[in-house]
Amino acid sequence: MVTMTAAQRRAQEKAEYDAYLASCPSRILLDRLTDKWVVLVLSALADGPARNAQLARRIAGVSPKMLSQTLRSLERDGLITRTVEATVPVTVTYELTDLGRSLMEVIRPLKGWAERHVPQVLAARETHDAD
Repeated sequence: MVTMTAAQRRAQEKAEYDAYLASCPSRILLDRLTDKWVVLVLSALADGPARNAQLARRIAGVSPKMLSQTLRSLERDGLITRTVEATVPVTVTYELTDLGRSLMEVIRPLKGWAERHVPQVLAARETHDAD
């Protein structure tokens, strides 16, 4: 068993991200990734690059403000890129980065699970609410 000083333990804890720790930055990332609009935007972009209007049509119910905020946050996090073409009017295209594509390996099965199990979850809710 190796003995560590308090400073060494703190340094190790900082290097090993642990979402159970209140100060861990991974909590911020988990909060962002569990947002429904983030999952839907990333899933829509998994099919290939898209413009804002295309995403808005594809993702029913997202407001223009929420779509813009989500796109900005995903770009800031390095999950998507924003490409501006000097056309009239200006053409802006969004696309997954390599990091975003790696995240889709997790999101795709989660989205599929949700779509497959909706009937069971709705039935469970009905049973629970009837009690």
